[in-house]
Amino acid sequence: MATIAISSLPVATAAAVGDVLPIVQGGTTKQVTNALLFTNATLVAPVLGTVASGNISACTSTSMVMVTPVIGAATGTSLTVSGVIASTGTAGVGYAAGAGGAVTQATSRTTGVTLNKTAGAITLVSAAGSATAATFTVTNSTVVATDVIILNQRSGTDLYDLMVTAVAAGSFNITFRTTGGTTTETPVFNFAVIKAVAA
Repeated sequence: MATIAISSLPVATAAAVGDVLPIVQGGTTKQVTNALLFTNATLVAPVLGTVASGNISACTSTSMVMVTPVIGAATGTSLTVSGVIASTGTAGVGYAAGAGGAVTQATSRTTGVTLNKTAGAITLVSAAGSATAATFTVTNSTVVATDVIILNQRSGTDLYDLMVTAVAAGSFNITFRTTGGTTTETPVFNFAVIKAVAA
């Protein structure tokens, strides 16, 4: 193939929308417009290198694989992973503000309460502690039968044994008793719903 010498190239200027660049391919002249080249270009398997900035929020039909990304503060509606979710910081893994709530029991310590949150605090009605077990129902629309409920005593002079004795769609039962204390008070029990599946 003969050497083609190119000289006196024109100075590049801003192209207008209608500007075209003729390209000969296989004997056929094709017209590449400024809009096609720079505005609506379709890149096939490009090697982009290090991208300093940009916005991919409008992209669709993408299945990106990110290797060791620094995500920062991300928001979303769901996250599905096939591996472990781990926290190396001091904040830990748990529910964010707004996921929890609080409710106070009325009438007696066997009176049920309603709190439709995945975490929360239940304040018992004022009564003397007893080593005899008592049970009340927590109505909670976030709960399904396969979930696991975590309990702990948040406050109170008497020490309590806490047990979840039933979990069903929309509710769970808390059974409790003191280890021997009889103080008249309003202890607070914390709970958290751990979402689980049977298979």
